[in-house]
Amino acid sequence: MQISKYFILLALSLILSNCGDTNTSKNSSLSINTSEKSLMLGDTLKLFINNPKQLEITDVKYQLDQQPIEDISILDAITLGKKEITATVKLGDETVNLSKSVQIYNNIIPSIYKYEVLNTYPHDITSYTQGLEFFNGELYESTGQRGESKLRKVNFETGEVLKNINLKDQYFGEGLTILNNKIYQLTWQAQLGFIYDVNTFEELDTFKYGTSKEGWGICNDGTTLYKSDGTEKIYFLNPDNLNEKGHIEVYTEKGKIPNLNEMEWIDGKIFANIYQRNGVVIIDPKTGGVEGVINFKPLKQLVTQHPELDVLNGIAYHPERKTIFVTGKNWDKIFEVKIMKQ
Repeated sequence: MQISKYFILLALSLILSNCGDTNTSKNSSLSINTSEKSLMLGDTLKLFINNPKQLEITDVKYQLDQQPIEDISILDAITLGKKEITATVKLGDETVNLSKSVQIYNNIIPSIYKYEVLNTYPHDITSYTQGLEFFNGELYESTGQRGESKLRKVNFETGEVLKNINLKDQYFGEGLTILNNKIYQLTWQAQLGFIYDVNTFEELDTFKYGTSKEGWGICNDGTTLYKSDGTEKIYFLNPDNLNEKGHIEVYTEKGKIPNLNEMEWIDGKIFANIYQRNGVVIIDPKTGGVEGVINFKPLKQLVTQHPELDVLNGIAYHPERKTIFVTGKNWDKIFEVKIMKQ
């Protein structure tokens, strides 16, 4: 549902009103002003130049994240998050460049989803689950911890390990995804990913990270890889060369959602675990807006309680069954669930 910007927290307005300390030209005292302190997707952005000295301005050109915009623009075809507004101002023969930082928030309140547990299956209690994905009906898992990280194919109904390779001790395994018969597995802080043949687990190649400095979660839509790095950002990777070709920032109507971890592509949306939270957010990949939230916290009480038990992490969609499988780090169970709006 559409919401009014007047419901945004006062703190949000204060944050935005303090953004853009570099928007004043020392030579001219010009600055960029906006009609609104708090900006949301779908708002009309009205820009004007604050000109206290009444200098003669002959021309102004605005850009938002390096894309030309008019002084009155509707924020509909745009991603969310921190943006840079720049203005090139002509004062006769002189050109003055101005900038101002703003943040754009989502314009809907996320829907709350509930879930029904359909089945419970065994899961290796020693697996520090980082990535989980179905491919051709079989479950693939990536696990973490240095000296314990591995890549596996698992019979999800019995827990039997069908294929396994161990990573070298210096690597801390993270998320995985499968595209074009290749497994893409991330590591945490080594800034390195591995590519394997899905059938043989033969290592085919490695890839370096770009702007994103760490590897957390990864998923794909059949064409593009999506990678999280523990922040609010999700990066787009070209599977041909693994270059980062842009990113989105994940925001609600109140602010950013950091600590994005394991991810899964489900029916055109990105489902992402939030590290240290036993829940999942549903993200619009076009804007970065959070459309839904699922609280899986009660599941943690249904597994064996032990000293190494950690948070929920691991979400896999089974396209034939149209159900979601979730587990956690060192959980001895994996749950097949069906979700629905509350």
